[in-house]
Amino acid sequence: MADGGGVLFPLVNVVVFSIQWYGYLDATTRAVPPLTDFPNDGFPVTAAEGWYRHKMRIVQDYLAAYVGQLAGRADDFTLVDLYAGNGLYSMGTRRERFAGSALAALGQDLPIHRYIFCEAEADQLGALKVRVNRHFRNKHVILLEGRPEHLLEKIKLYAPASRQGFASSLICLCDPFSLNPPFSVVQELAAHGFTLIVPFTFPLNAQMDFQFYLGPERHRLVTFLGREELVDRLAGQVGNNHDFYRKLVRQYELQLLALGYTCGLSTHKVDSGLMDLPVYHIALFSKELPARSVTHLVQAGSATQLSMFG
Repeated sequence: MADGGGVLFPLVNVVVFSIQWYGYLDATTRAVPPLTDFPNDGFPVTAAEGWYRHKMRIVQDYLAAYVGQLAGRADDFTLVDLYAGNGLYSMGTRRERFAGSALAALGQDLPIHRYIFCEAEADQLGALKVRVNRHFRNKHVILLEGRPEHLLEKIKLYAPASRQGFASSLICLCDPFSLNPPFSVVQELAAHGFTLIVPFTFPLNAQMDFQFYLGPERHRLVTFLGREELVDRLAGQVGNNHDFYRKLVRQYELQLLALGYTCGLSTHKVDSGLMDLPVYHIALFSKELPARSVTHLVQAGSATQLSMFG
């Protein structure tokens, strides 16, 4: 293994999908729910709060809506998950298991040609490798070990950019439950033509509050936003966690608009001890189509689900 360069695990067979129309996601057409029939295989799982299951469904909705709108125009789809983890979450005293973003995406019936899953911890990536091999051997999956900032060249190598006569749609999920990835990574992904799905979820509570991020963890904010003066501006505008979250998301959105993206932002309820806010946001940043058209479909579907199931 090259130092920081990642490891490629050749996993499964390549399946060539024929591109077909996958209709718009609306109140009655929803993504496949996160899979829950995974047995205890003895490998690591990640503990999660209950709202995380709904969050995974929303991420799936974004994938379904976005791919659905481009399926008639793109020749090729690649999905990159920068923080794939081990593939499974567990919650509650019964340790109920459900799929994380990587395995949930593999379980959707979407014309995605290749999946690139990144994970910094070798044991987590090893567990994901076993689960992909066991449950999704018919999918073309590439696993890369390392932090995103160390894997950019490999990601760009395996994710073909568009060229004359070939329309490639590249989608990247950035969901680490922390202030990541570094903005320098986002800039590289933008230059390569990636659409970004970004859940703005990270610990924000009485212990890890806005003063914590503006004080001891200031360097993380600078890395996340990309510029020192943006953090200075933020520090002068906020006095509580709610304001901090709202203005941080807005500042990030402005940074992505400056890179040429359109932005769609959806809002979802959260009941969390780690993220002590009433709602959180998920953003889609795209240069291929108006992002708000996708977000509108996702938000409508999410509202319908909440009204049906509480």
